[in-house]
Amino acid sequence: MNEHRPEDTGPAASPEAPRRTLDAGSLRGLAHPLRMRLLDELRLNGPATSARLSERTGESTGTISWHLRHLAEHGFIEEEPGRGTKRERWWRAVRGSIVLSAADFDRDPATRAALAVYQAENLRRQYQRVADSLAADWQGEWHGTGSVSDWSNLRLTPVQLQALIDELAAVVTRHTPDPDAAPDPAARPVIVQIQALPRKEPDRP
Repeated sequence: MNEHRPEDTGPAASPEAPRRTLDAGSLRGLAHPLRMRLLDELRLNGPATSARLSERTGESTGTISWHLRHLAEHGFIEEEPGRGTKRERWWRAVRGSIVLSAADFDRDPATRAALAVYQAENLRRQYQRVADSLAADWQGEWHGTGSVSDWSNLRLTPVQLQALIDELAAVVTRHTPDPDAAPDPAARPVIVQIQALPRKEPDRP
């Protein structure tokens, strides 16, 4: 299974943004619930200091700083240039998307635990984003917008399934705004999640 995560992009991401495929080392560097949350915070809400991230997460600044350094060592975040001091460093998410191919780690027992943590936390955070949106009190034109859909009656071959995934990703790419264009003041950040997975049947291996 290939797991593409174009949502893991920096604030200035675009369809042409670089793509990074996780290897064993970078997967182990990212596969921690707090580190994944910190990367999300920087990606979704922009640059921040360890003190600001401490306020948002409830973790101590020392713990936050340690995990930020870990993310930086693996190239997921970087210091915001021209901002901060020696005592207060500003961090931002590195521009680009993250792509993981779970099949790459099928024969690597040392990395399976990290893969399990990454996938479980990724799924939990995706669910939480949807739950937060559904629970929010949207006003005006935003009230009643959005959709949570489930199509479970498709029967596809592996090639057809991959073609469906690629077409859906292309649609999202077409609707991704140019990062250099002036933002529309009426626009809000939008969550788009696509899960397209084979389903086990009880009478088939």
